[in-house]
Amino acid sequence: MTAPVSPQARRLLASSAWFVPYDDFRRRRFAAGLTVELDRWTGVAWVPSGVRPTITPSGVVAYPGLGRRREPWTGQPELYRARFRARGYRPFYPAAPESFDAALVGKEFLVYPYDDEHPPQILPEPETVALLPDRTFEYPPGTRVVSGVVRHAASGSPVANALVESTGQTTPDLQPWRERTLADDSGAFRLSLRWEGRIGEHGTEIFTVTATERPGRTGQVDISLPEDPGATHVIEISE
Repeated sequence: MTAPVSPQARRLLASSAWFVPYDDFRRRRFAAGLTVELDRWTGVAWVPSGVRPTITPSGVVAYPGLGRRREPWTGQPELYRARFRARGYRPFYPAAPESFDAALVGKEFLVYPYDDEHPPQILPEPETVALLPDRTFEYPPGTRVVSGVVRHAASGSPVANALVESTGQTTPDLQPWRERTLADDSGAFRLSLRWEGRIGEHGTEIFTVTATERPGRTGQVDISLPEDPGATHVIEISE
């Protein structure tokens, strides 16, 4: 027989966020070597919270107990952000689906106060955090990789954390593919091109590579392979 549990013995443990780190190059979950820093918004500035995440064996990042307080009905939701780091990667933080801004440096989320008798007002859904290769990423041997730099057209200054990507379709089955990376603070990038590009003259392959700083600020360059595999390609971004 199981003894009944008294209301006083119940303890509600909830997480205000569930993040699923994802290796964008290898197309699988990422867990090993991951560091996550959590900041709290004071209304004026972001400050370190000192709260460490719980990372489950399956690689899910959670914050059980965050927001737990006495008399939660007297409190207001608080804004937090999680910043992810992993060697060879940069985290991809789109503000919304298909909307990227290089200035974003973390995943923001609201923490609703709760206690054992009053669950959080809103329960989160698991959210994927894509980890894209950065300039130092160790691509597997034999991977075709192109290098370049992203800069502002007017000033020539580098565009840090720019999203660099190329898309296309496989042949003959016409399956869509996408390769992407994030530039480092100097605007430099290395992008893998594992799939077939558009066929140009003399059997060359042509790839259109797009760099995005934020919506409305993009630049493009066409790269022809194998004619210029060792070149440093410059992508300029303007309004």
